Amino acid sequence: MADKTQQLKAFERLLIIMDELREQCPWDKKQTLQTLRHLTIEEVYELGDAILDNDLEEVKKELGDVLLHIVFYSKIGSETNAFDIADVCNSICDKLIERHPHIYGNVTVNDEADVKRNWEQLKLKEGKTSVLEGVPKSLPAMVKANRIQDKVAGVGFDWEEPNQVFEKVEEELRELQEEVNEGQQDNIESEFGDVLFSMINYARFLNIDPESALERTNKKFIKRFQYLEQKSKDLNKPLSEMTLGEMDVFWEEAKKI
Repeated sequence: MADKTQQLKAFERLLIIMDELREQCPWDKKQTLQTLRHLTIEEVYELGDAILDNDLEEVKKELGDVLLHIVFYSKIGSETNAFDIADVCNSICDKLIERHPHIYGNVTVNDEADVKRNWEQLKLKEGKTSVLEGVPKSLPAMVKANRIQDKVAGVGFDWEEPNQVFEKVEEELRELQEEVNEGQQDNIESEFGDVLFSMINYARFLNIDPESALERTNKKFIKRFQYLEQKSKDLNKPLSEMTLGEMDVFWEEAKKI
C-alpha cells in the first residue's frame, strides 16, 4: 500500500488532471454544480451496489468516481472564489475535530452511544434548531426513515429493548389489518406507512441496515426469477402459459443454487 507521501502525490495528480480537463475538454468545460448532481447520485448508488456485492475491485473504482465528483465540484467552486478543495478539506477537518471532543478535547465517553449523543448535542449548539435538520429532503423514504430514527435516538428518544419495538411492529400490523377490513384507502396507506416505519426501527435494533437488507432480497429475487425465465426458454414454453405449480418447481430449484 502507498505511504502518505504517495497518497498525497496521487491526489495532486487528480487535481492537475481536473484542471486540464476543465480547461481543455468541451464536456468538462460545460458542467455546473446542477448538471453534475444527478450524475453524483448515480455514482453513489453504483458504489453502494459494489459494496453490497463485496466486490472490492469495483469498490475501488467507484470510490474513484465519487472522489472525481468531489474534486469537480471544488474546481467549479474555485472559479467563482466561493470555495476550493482546500476549503472543502479544512471544513470537514474542523468539523471532525469539533465533533470529537473525546479525542481532541477533555470529554470522556464510555461507548459508541455516548459519541452519537454528543454529536447531536454539538450540532444543536452550532445553531441547528432540530436534530432532524441534517436529514436531506431528497433521500429515498426508507433511507430517510432510518436516518430520522437514528438521529432522534442520538438524543435519547428511543426504545429500550428490541422486544418493545417488535411489539410495536405487531401493533401496527393489527391496525393495518383493521383499516384493510374497513376499506378506506387513505387510512390503509397511512397504516401501511406506520408498519414500514416500525419495521425500519426494528431493523436498527437488530443492527441491520433496512435498505441493504431489502436490496439483498431484490437481488435474490431477480436471480431466482431469471432462472425461472431461463427454464421457460429451455422448455420453449412462455411463462404466461405455465401454471403457478410449474413455476414453483423451478423457483424451488433456484433457491438451491
